[in-house]
Amino acid sequence: MRILLIGATGMVGRRIAGEAGDRGHEVTGVTRSGNEGTVKAEAGDAAAIAGLAEGHDAVVLTVPPPRDGSETEGPLLATTRGVLDALRRAGVRRLVVVGGAGSLEVARGVRLVDTPEFPDLYKNEALAAAAQLGLIRAEAGDLDWTFISPAAIIEPGERTGTFRLGGDQLLSDAEGNSRISAEDYAVALVDELEKSNAVQRRITVAY
Repeated sequence: MRILLIGATGMVGRRIAGEAGDRGHEVTGVTRSGNEGTVKAEAGDAAAIAGLAEGHDAVVLTVPPPRDGSETEGPLLATTRGVLDALRRAGVRRLVVVGGAGSLEVARGVRLVDTPEFPDLYKNEALAAAAQLGLIRAEAGDLDWTFISPAAIIEPGERTGTFRLGGDQLLSDAEGNSRISAEDYAVALVDELEKSNAVQRRITVAY
């Protein structure tokens, strides 16, 4: 499979690139800087991304909202719309998006981001990712998209290959912890690329 990976040098992007490469897939990494052997392009530049996506089987988008204190939602939605436009121009239908956990439900109609315990530091970023999911659900009906939310905590760790998959509800272990290693998140994402079990829906992965 030929995969265009937008955001290839971030914490999750690196691990997706490694996992996909280890399975024999051809990965074209895209970053804003063009460093570390990646192609330089802005994620929201539809024309540039369309040109890069041509001939690929799938596009993976792993670009977070701005983390410099500026507005988060507007830029992330603009980037997402640009990528959706790029896929259509390139004739590529498959899109997998690295999403956030904040939009997962902890009770019926109650999202994680709306709970009192959710850290203020990450709230704007979580709300932007939730808006991104809403945009994709509303505007990407012509594409074979999957939005993959991690557990509440995702960080570098071990690749165990053992985890659970869910839908719109937050997954926690027996002690009430919701976590996943970035390595196992990458395993789940590449699994989905290969199997396409969750087309046009959001899934989540956690221990």
